[in-house]
Amino acid sequence: MTAEELLEMPRLRVGRRELANGEMTVLPPGGMRRGRIAAVVLGALSEYVIKHGLGYTVSSRASFILRRNPDTVRAAIGAFVQRGRDFFEGPPDLAIEVFDWNNDYPAEIARRVRDWLEAGTRMAIVILPKNQTATAYTPTSATRLTIDDTLSGGDVVPGWSLPLRELFI
Repeated sequence: MTAEELLEMPRLRVGRRELANGEMTVLPPGGMRRGRIAAVVLGALSEYVIKHGLGYTVSSRASFILRRNPDTVRAAIGAFVQRGRDFFEGPPDLAIEVFDWNNDYPAEIARRVRDWLEAGTRMAIVILPKNQTATAYTPTSATRLTIDDTLSGGDVVPGWSLPLRELFI
């Protein structure tokens, strides 16, 4: 399947579709905790990005074409795109993922992070509510954070930070 064929399909009432190497997958809907955490982190990021004129943020309704032939199309729970990249095909600068699917699947999480980074995403943040942790991945590092740490935008969103404790109340 191509990205164009995927994007022409009617929206699902529950869950969302993605492509991984031309194969369509349907992601299950998230639970209430996942939705709340996504709203908090994306709200804090959006407020900071708007205040400082850095670009824009998008929710999981925005899809990114990460690779062609075969096509890979991903949608993070939230993403940041740097100013000046309004019309483009490619990855966001920052992708945020929140996983709560019955302990999730470590291989699927690793695959998604790899897809983001290999496509050029500068940072991918993975939040695991059950463990009360987050990991910030860049092309050269992975930093695991616990509830007492503060999430940072690094050089991707300079100056933005959010204590993890605020996510896991």
